[in-house]
Amino acid sequence: MGESYEALFETKQAKGRLAYKLFAYSMLVGICSIWLYRATHAPGWGEGRWAWMGIFAAELWFGFYWIITQSVRWNPIYRFTHPEKLSQRDETELPNVDIFVCTADPITEPPILVISTVLSVMAYNYPPEKLNVYLSDDAGSILTFYALWEASRFAKHWLPFCKRYNVEPRSPATYFSKLCDPRNASIPAKWSSMKNLYEEMADRIDSVVRLGKIPEELKANKGFSEWSSGMTSRNHPPIVQILIDGRDQCSIDSDGNALPTLAYMAREKRPQHHHNFKAGAMNALIRASSEISNSPIILNLDCDMYSNNSESIRHALCFFLDEEKGQGIGFVQYPQVFHNITKNDLYGNSFNVFTEVEFPGFDNWGGPPYAGTGCFHRREILCGRKYSKDYKEDWKRGIDRRTAESACILEERAKSLITCTYEHTTQWGQEIGLKYDCPVEDVITGLLIQCRGWKSVYISPPRRAFLGVPSTTLAQSLVQWKRWSEGNFQIFLSKYCPFIVGRGKIKLGLQMAYCVYGLWAPSSLPTLYYLVIPSLCLLKGISLFPKITSPWFLSFAYVTIGKHVYGLVESLQCGDTLAGWWNLQRMWILRRTTSFLYGTTATILELLRISKMGFAITAKVSDGDASKRYEKDVLEFGSSSSMFVIIGAVAMLNLFCLVGGLQRLVVDGGIMSLEPLFIQILLCGLVVAIHLPIYEALFIRKDKGSLPFSVTFLSVGSAMLVSLLTML
Repeated sequence: MGESYEALFETKQAKGRLAYKLFAYSMLVGICSIWLYRATHAPGWGEGRWAWMGIFAAELWFGFYWIITQSVRWNPIYRFTHPEKLSQRDETELPNVDIFVCTADPITEPPILVISTVLSVMAYNYPPEKLNVYLSDDAGSILTFYALWEASRFAKHWLPFCKRYNVEPRSPATYFSKLCDPRNASIPAKWSSMKNLYEEMADRIDSVVRLGKIPEELKANKGFSEWSSGMTSRNHPPIVQILIDGRDQCSIDSDGNALPTLAYMAREKRPQHHHNFKAGAMNALIRASSEISNSPIILNLDCDMYSNNSESIRHALCFFLDEEKGQGIGFVQYPQVFHNITKNDLYGNSFNVFTEVEFPGFDNWGGPPYAGTGCFHRREILCGRKYSKDYKEDWKRGIDRRTAESACILEERAKSLITCTYEHTTQWGQEIGLKYDCPVEDVITGLLIQCRGWKSVYISPPRRAFLGVPSTTLAQSLVQWKRWSEGNFQIFLSKYCPFIVGRGKIKLGLQMAYCVYGLWAPSSLPTLYYLVIPSLCLLKGISLFPKITSPWFLSFAYVTIGKHVYGLVESLQCGDTLAGWWNLQRMWILRRTTSFLYGTTATILELLRISKMGFAITAKVSDGDASKRYEKDVLEFGSSSSMFVIIGAVAMLNLFCLVGGLQRLVVDGGIMSLEPLFIQILLCGLVVAIHLPIYEALFIRKDKGSLPFSVTFLSVGSAMLVSLLTML
């Protein structure tokens, strides 16, 4: 290297860390003061003693969890790449890249959405002969294959159009939906022609999906003959089809330039064999691609996460190809960002604090977790390789591909690697590939990679690399968070707990950072206790907090105000609105009382061998009326989910306790009797205020997105019963 070395990326520390650390120390003093108050002011054995002890336990948990969260805020770092320096290198020396796109259900993940993602990554600003795009279809649907076949033909026109006019984003669905007229007035004719081509293709795909079958004349074409009657999403043979063979000199676009390789894969599925969900699909892709392209770099994406930045590969390669600091980097993680977030982020889907604060905080300790999408890996680390200073990556792997072998031979070889029985008696899913038996296979896989000595890096360029489709109903959001909390809690309780598996392998700060998410689920219990018991004690007239005139009141006031004011400032700095921050507070309460509670319960039941792990696919579409309500920032319920009963019961219980408690205090003791219960009145009032949209859904709204009568009946009935029992 010597004097010729030029860094391809740089790292900068976050500003204002000294001020933050002083604030954090003051918060710790306040938390300890609250603990001291609880320990020294416990009431005697009698009414309120057990409630006091429970509150003390909840506050011990909240304080402990707050300490854990400081690991991701203590010293965040930010990465900046220099792709212009990479562009100065000989492009023939750049590594090949395999891109994996995963889909599992043509109903919840419409094929037109899937191929828009595929087309966006095929159009990267990168030598096309070095790109290989694979679509894993876990449903083995001929409808998805048909859509990909259509995309392979459309790509011949779309890719040169994107590169000639520097189109961004390169998802045709997004590009044409955002533009009514072309930006460049000199290309109106070409723009209109391309839009017509896309719309004609989209209409053909949508028509086939509606009918549920492909045109008869296509069944004789290569690839379509793989499907036969009797095949289902859970019972089908392995299918591998190379729709565009990048090695073939005849595979060119309309401008005569090379096209990326494009392949379809559906691993074999049989009812008697467990398929290990997305982790199994990813491992099958790793093996199948090793026969066809075997590139040293792998990017994996969810089918709804289209490429929004055509330079993303080059940004990622700045880390891997840096001669001085790139040796130990195992994977590069981009943020998971969504494109149709409402102005005030109704369901807290923006993840702004995650992407701008917490992941950079991870990066300071050794790297962010693997988020399951938008991640570039070295192929070798996914195959179980441990880090060694002596290891030298073969960046030319896959460049000299098997030109003598036909696509048909490669397809047959790849099929033999994705059968149901291939992994039997192997280390796939354990030491090799993505880890099995965990709902968050991505997180545990990334943790194990870091424990093998590799580092990861986090990058969030000004132009977002990938944009996805968020949950647009409350049920979708809560189910997704239930899976995340359950999976992370399972990791925490297993032998793969960061404090156990990471001991001596990764820094203590990184172990703590993983536990921020690992302890989401058990946070449900103290949160639920804090939402219910102080309110019931208010109804009973039992004080659980110091009076306003007590010096101890200052500790509670400082910690509460300090935490929420800092959270508000942090959220606003990350791009949220004030109303968006308030919505996020509501969503954290709803997640903790439902998603995290269910995640805790599911984890315990699985540990006791009472139930088995499942995997729910989040729907990527919603009906028109629901979409309109989402755009207006109106919560979408519309079903009789047991989660909604809990939400409604907590909301109604606090309303009953606030009204009943205030009425009883004023009638029996006058205004002065409110002082010992001021904090409880304030707490109960805030809970009622944050649940205002719940009351609207219970009693006021009449649209299909409101809460059904059965939920209203159960919520009101259970809240009223608990309140009456407390009064006795």
